[in-house]
Amino acid sequence: MQNQRLAQEKMRQIGDLFAIGGKFVSGEEIQTGLINTSVCLSYVEDDGVIRRYLIQRINEQVFPRPGDVMQNIKRVTRHVNDRVLRSKRDFSGQSLNLCPAKTGEVYAGGPNGGTWRCYRFIEGCRTYDQVQNEHQAYQAAYAFGAFSDLLSDLDPTLIVETIPDFHHTPKRYQQLVEAVENDVAGRVKSVQPELEFLASQREQLSRLVDMQAEGILPVRIVHNDTKINNVMINAETDEAVCVIDLDTVMPGVSLYDFGDMVRSAANETAEDDGCIENVGLSMPIFKAMVNGYLDACPSLTAEEINEMVFSVKLCALELCTRFLADYLNGDVYFKTTREHHNLDRARNQLRLAQCVDESSKEMQGVVKVRLAS
Repeated sequence: MQNQRLAQEKMRQIGDLFAIGGKFVSGEEIQTGLINTSVCLSYVEDDGVIRRYLIQRINEQVFPRPGDVMQNIKRVTRHVNDRVLRSKRDFSGQSLNLCPAKTGEVYAGGPNGGTWRCYRFIEGCRTYDQVQNEHQAYQAAYAFGAFSDLLSDLDPTLIVETIPDFHHTPKRYQQLVEAVENDVAGRVKSVQPELEFLASQREQLSRLVDMQAEGILPVRIVHNDTKINNVMINAETDEAVCVIDLDTVMPGVSLYDFGDMVRSAANETAEDDGCIENVGLSMPIFKAMVNGYLDACPSLTAEEINEMVFSVKLCALELCTRFLADYLNGDVYFKTTREHHNLDRARNQLRLAQCVDESSKEMQGVVKVRLAS
């Protein structure tokens, strides 16, 4: 009981750093999420209404410059909300709302160290780890597409690159090459087929970054973590409300957002399923996501649309190289719960890339229909 009171007192002290109205009622730690520490605090206002706030401590091992992260989020959320207000849009494209610290900044130093931020809690919503149906796939894609479109007129040079080369597939492949050369866990001999396949794809790995460097693809402000669990879904209507987890928002290529979204949602099995026969690409989910993303993001260029199918394959290959490199390094980055977990993940993504190749004609047909419309 005493420990519980101490925990509540610590949470009250953290909440007291921010300009929150009302009286502290209670707090609870949120267990979901792998990067940041999160707590939900409840306050009762003078009219008796209970309002909740999500307060997070930024993981400074992942984001060593939390101030830069917060300045990015401040610019992005203000720009999105300003555009939503001016256009009176109330479906998707909405954004998180920061609650300022009492200092006037958008973040605060905690009583025991660390950097904390505060969002107004979004009521009546939930998130999903996996797409349940085509409607949800469309809604998630619409939300990410709207997010990209609403930021299409914000200067990317105003956004700081907080994790350099986050989506730079050739450099990810080079990290795999180094892991092979070092072979610290003595596992290279066991993954020769995977290494040979990736080597056969090497020329394709720089395609998008080269196109951006040549000016064919525009530099956009992108989300960089477009899994469906980063979209808040209205619990009653099953419609997308808001894109969340903006820590990795940076300048980049929009196709990595689209490709990673489809890669994570359209795989017919979990990405760590060790039974490769279960891996497949759901065409209904892919079609729903193409339609949702394009309906919400009319600012995409023809060049970007033409590369949508390839982007799915590229994102699968990039994640494959990351899983395989970690496996060769002794499983030091990604959390594992069984032997060969990272190898199963790598093979899963490799097979998904092959599935894209096998279905590319049909997938490209879906995209061409939209280009022609």
